[in-house]
Amino acid sequence: MTTREMRLAWRRSLLVLALMGAGCGSEDPAAAPESKPHAAAPTGAAAIDDERLVGADRDTENWLSHGRTYAEQRFSPLADVHAGNVDSLVQTWGFSTGLTRAHEATPIVVDGTMYLTGSWSVVYALDAVTGKQLWKWDPKVPREAAKKACCDVANRGVAVYRGRVYVGTFDGRLAALDAETGAVEWITLTVDPTQSYSITGAPRIVKGQVIIGNGGAEFGVRGYVSAYAAETGALLWRTYTVPGDPAKPFESKALESAAATWKGGEWWKIGGGGTVWDSMAFDPELDLLYVGTGNGSPWTRHIRSPGGGDNLYLSSILALDPDSGELVWHYQTTPGDNWDFTATQHMILADLRIDGRQRKVLMQAPKNGFFFVIDRATGEFISAENYVTVTWASHVDPETGRPVEVPGQDYKDGLALVRPTAFGGHNWHPMSYNPQTGLVYIPAQEIQGAYRLDDAFEFRPGEFNTGTDMNVFSTLVREIASGHLLAWDPVAQKEVWRHPYSSPWNGGTLTTAGNLVFQGTADGRFVAFRADDGKKLWEVGTGTGVIAAPVTFAVDGVQYVTIVAGWGGAFALAGGDAAAEADVETDGRVLTFALAPPFPSAKDVESLVTDPSALNESAKLYHRFCARCHGASGVGGGVLPDLRKSQPEIQAAFKDIVLKGIFTGKGMPSFAQWLDEEDVEQIQAYLRNQARSAM
Repeated sequence: MTTREMRLAWRRSLLVLALMGAGCGSEDPAAAPESKPHAAAPTGAAAIDDERLVGADRDTENWLSHGRTYAEQRFSPLADVHAGNVDSLVQTWGFSTGLTRAHEATPIVVDGTMYLTGSWSVVYALDAVTGKQLWKWDPKVPREAAKKACCDVANRGVAVYRGRVYVGTFDGRLAALDAETGAVEWITLTVDPTQSYSITGAPRIVKGQVIIGNGGAEFGVRGYVSAYAAETGALLWRTYTVPGDPAKPFESKALESAAATWKGGEWWKIGGGGTVWDSMAFDPELDLLYVGTGNGSPWTRHIRSPGGGDNLYLSSILALDPDSGELVWHYQTTPGDNWDFTATQHMILADLRIDGRQRKVLMQAPKNGFFFVIDRATGEFISAENYVTVTWASHVDPETGRPVEVPGQDYKDGLALVRPTAFGGHNWHPMSYNPQTGLVYIPAQEIQGAYRLDDAFEFRPGEFNTGTDMNVFSTLVREIASGHLLAWDPVAQKEVWRHPYSSPWNGGTLTTAGNLVFQGTADGRFVAFRADDGKKLWEVGTGTGVIAAPVTFAVDGVQYVTIVAGWGGAFALAGGDAAAEADVETDGRVLTFALAPPFPSAKDVESLVTDPSALNESAKLYHRFCARCHGASGVGGGVLPDLRKSQPEIQAAFKDIVLKGIFTGKGMPSFAQWLDEEDVEQIQAYLRNQARSAM
């Protein structure tokens, strides 16, 4: 048995113990040490340790990591909100980040506290029930760093572990913040600041390590992924994804092998690319960390590798030993990538029954338009079919697992119209998998791409170096462009249903045990669909385009759904004007929804106002001070919350909201200048009566 196999067997045994709730102490009471007073068990973010992250699927009320669990399925077992009642969702609170540009974060929710980021890597901690800001940390990213942004100054979120919040900043720092206060505990610079690196992805926590990659391939950098000690910020290992200068020693045997697939040219002088800028997943049982790698630098292989070759490990899925970063296996989705067809798109781990046997699989819908299912233990190819229109390849060979390129689509000899394009058939916007329906829900898009070799290409560090004629690319990018929510059967490799949109660049998806799929849209809506057949069940305006993915969680038995909204990103910057056409804003906001509470029951009648004169006075107060914003007769107009349907916590805080102005930051000022506590009680009584009359 090899050292890795012995280590793997030991970790599997620890995993079984963790899942069984077993301890490691002696079973003999006489052998146990004398009991001593001990500190109370940690709570909240302080209680998030390795065992809790491994068992996150059982922690149904929280959203503990980027994809909810290490498997990144973005499926929630919560079902209080379901296909039969989702049309009763109402907004319970909203929070403005005060920032514009792309908001791409997936919030982390731990025991009633929500942690998220806005543009420019600003971190917020909010009360998940009320939306009250608990703290904010601004890393003060220099605004000139925006020149290193291929795709906006976005950030996709944080990680939470042992009382700390971890975030990668756009200018390449990794920061650890106190989860209670937001105070900085340590900051580590993860990149060479003289080069055009950036960080937009969310870090992951694996076995006490903070895993983070970076972006910047178009600007001429060499990709890598790094692990830092969560406690101290010390670098533990770093794995490069493409070979460096072949005249120098290779960092690993894997890179030495990869160098043989780069032929001709001097790629190391123009970066090489392969940045790990988004997707990761982890299998604790197999003890494998999965990372997706990006495009080449420059895009076109005719410049970086004119002699041909696959150019490993561009556009690949890498399975790494999380303790060392050593490559265990790889699978390349686009050999010799020529179109910016990254494999950094969302990866999902699942166990599927395929051809009569259970398989541990990894699923990905990368930019290139094919949906891949591979064995996550070995990297063996299982199947692939195109999930959008694909013209650059005819199919993926079932024997070799390699796409079969269509002649002429490599644009070596002239203009080529290619689908998908560099924006992808699916980009970074997370997809989700529902084990109950067996379907994957993909934010898919159809965009026409135009590629032509830049014959005058000259590498310029810090500039946008693609090797293609960007004048042609940018001019034709919107000639054919649409989006749709796609429900995909990964076993049969076929479409089950779709919901069309007029624009691409729609948000990531969330699916739940309530037979629901949630998605925000580029034109400023938040929509819920029935997961099995795609029927639209509910939608609400968000006031800005949505590109992030929603989450759901529960506090004190109440299920909530939250979406971070804020238009931006690569397609928006390049001319995707769905938000402008829909007349929505670009400022960032966090919107949270829950089921409207039931109207008062018969047993609540004693709390209602029955005296007509008293009721008339209550109605006068309401209409004098409240109706102009919250609707005549207490009936909300859909812009602000319907006060008849206020959640219990809002009802309890009603006096503080009206008199103390605790929601002033949300646009609800104090009315203490005109009202007293008795007046507020009368207004609440009027609203209870209106709720009762609507039964």
